[in-house]
Amino acid sequence: MLPVHQKQLKITDVSAKKLEKLNLHTPWDIVLHLPLRYEDETHIMPIADAPAGTPCQVEGEVLHQEVQFKPRKQLIVQIADGSGSVLHLRFIHFYPSHQKQMAVGKRIRAVGEIKRGFYGDEMIHPKIRDAENSGLAESLTPVYPTVNGLNQPTLRRIIQTALEVVPLHDTLPDGLLGRLKLPHLAESLRLLHAPPPSFTIYQLSDGTLPAWQRLKFDELLAQQLSMRLARQKRVSGTAKSLKESGELSGKLIRSLPFTLTAAQQRVLSEIRADLAQTHPMHRLLQGDVGSGKTIVAALSALTAIEAGCQVAVMAPTEILAEQHYIKFKQWFEPMGLAVAWLSGSQRKKEKEQNKAAVSDGLAPIAVGTHALFQDDVQFQNLGLVIVDEQHRFGVAQRLALKNKGQDVHQLMMSATPIPRTLAMSFFADLDVSVIDELPPNRTPIKTRLVNNARRAEVEGFVLNTCRKGQQAYWVCPLIEESEPLQLQTATETLEALQAALPELSVGLVHGRMKAAEKAGVMAEFSAGRLNVLVATTVIEVGVDVPNASLMVIEHAERMGLAQLHQLRGRVGRGAAASHCVLLFAEPLSELAKARLKVIYEHTDGFEIARQDLNIRGPGEFLGARQSGVPMLRFANLEEDLHLLEKARETAPQLIEQRPDIVEAHLERWLSSREGYLGV
Repeated sequence: MLPVHQKQLKITDVSAKKLEKLNLHTPWDIVLHLPLRYEDETHIMPIADAPAGTPCQVEGEVLHQEVQFKPRKQLIVQIADGSGSVLHLRFIHFYPSHQKQMAVGKRIRAVGEIKRGFYGDEMIHPKIRDAENSGLAESLTPVYPTVNGLNQPTLRRIIQTALEVVPLHDTLPDGLLGRLKLPHLAESLRLLHAPPPSFTIYQLSDGTLPAWQRLKFDELLAQQLSMRLARQKRVSGTAKSLKESGELSGKLIRSLPFTLTAAQQRVLSEIRADLAQTHPMHRLLQGDVGSGKTIVAALSALTAIEAGCQVAVMAPTEILAEQHYIKFKQWFEPMGLAVAWLSGSQRKKEKEQNKAAVSDGLAPIAVGTHALFQDDVQFQNLGLVIVDEQHRFGVAQRLALKNKGQDVHQLMMSATPIPRTLAMSFFADLDVSVIDELPPNRTPIKTRLVNNARRAEVEGFVLNTCRKGQQAYWVCPLIEESEPLQLQTATETLEALQAALPELSVGLVHGRMKAAEKAGVMAEFSAGRLNVLVATTVIEVGVDVPNASLMVIEHAERMGLAQLHQLRGRVGRGAAASHCVLLFAEPLSELAKARLKVIYEHTDGFEIARQDLNIRGPGEFLGARQSGVPMLRFANLEEDLHLLEKARETAPQLIEQRPDIVEAHLERWLSSREGYLGV
């Protein structure tokens, strides 16, 4: 509702509720509600010259009108203007008033998109006006995103009123606008809401007009300003300086059966330098699947433990958290360091014992799921929080864990590489470390696309792989039958593989199993007593079985690129040549084709992430609703990189020289939206 401005903008209670559904809560929101497209009602296009696929306005005399009943009831009207062509107007939904408005002999105007139909050129449900009593529009007609019950004329009137009422003064100085060759804000908004006939629909739709560039820059600048202020606030905070002697980490490194890569050593040095500071670390550790983030996290944890602090390691799924727990126990317990385990499915007695070990300080490290940040879990001296697959947790969840201590250091990890443009924008308040090389023993993975009709061949490939002493994963997207999706389920696949491959031992793991059951099956597979593991996507991250060299992914066309890349990364961890088979079912949507093409052609996680960003946009890529990251309304990170770079250059200058401008700009752009100040 708009209680203060509702009367001023002449908005009814009903319209106000509809505006709220569009997330338009203030007059400024309404001003920034820009057209989805435009219709040209400023001139008449001869029917013979009207292009298909582009909205236009034509005028003609009604030659014929009839109601047809096959294939369904519809009103068909034919008009002509003397240019040599006849245009069919088709209405699926109509009333007697429509028939009267378009009676034979009347001259009417129709606005819509011409399509090449079975009977010739046609417009479906065009906007109709009486030609004799209608003048031509003075500007292109905007068509806005809307909701049911809020029509275009009402929305246009509200927006035009808001343009007159809202102060559109510039928050940016003329000197800056001149250097960047950007127009004033008021000029830009008025142009985009009511473009003169001199502009074409094409010019207005591609986002390159100076008016569009101005809005995109303002939005990107607000984001950069808020991110930099968040960083300043963090750096001004105090945290315990965590310095180590190197004794524990040296012991662990000497016990490892491998040598750290140069990239692992580099990022570990960056993390240790941060931990030694007296302000909280806020670092994102990213690396491709299998690049060795876990050992870096473990060595970082030892730095905190040597400094007398506790460490919390949180993962989004129980399987991933348990994998971390097993690894940390394997590495830490020989050094006399107790590792506590906390998960939602734990038995009460075991959970109470682990909580007591954490609160008493007997366990210097706690590993678990979201159970770690429950109110009854207390740390004696939490100094470092490590969050794996951090984008899967909501802001409130990450804050709850962080608040278990006083200004704790934070290390966030992600196996989904962040494209450069996202790192420059949505992660600008973070320090970023990248493990950009894989361990030398990793074998290349060959990816194959196979139609589901050739399923028997894939089963034969699994058999041959296992006969060589290697193991295979077979991943399915669902546990139970879902008729609308018609997807092969994990339980059915288990039965089918057991019947088709009787000489192999086949196991099943999925998210609804109890923790002990899942752990038992995973242990059997890790020990080599299961040849094939049928699983849902719970094995997407964290599972490490070097002897597994084949990954079969059921209904790959239904999965996202990041998920496919993660699953593929479960193999290729041993010496044997590894394969990933992507089973797909036809027909394929264009989006599915694009995804499969990318995953087939690329193995580099950063390139896959960049392509994924192009296909899905930042909203889906980041999981915005869950992560709390607000999305850009106008700017496109790939297309508007030049504006992003200008915003990055401008933000620190304004913060240092014109704090008054910074405050005004942020108030305008962030007042009614979720702020850019992340966790």
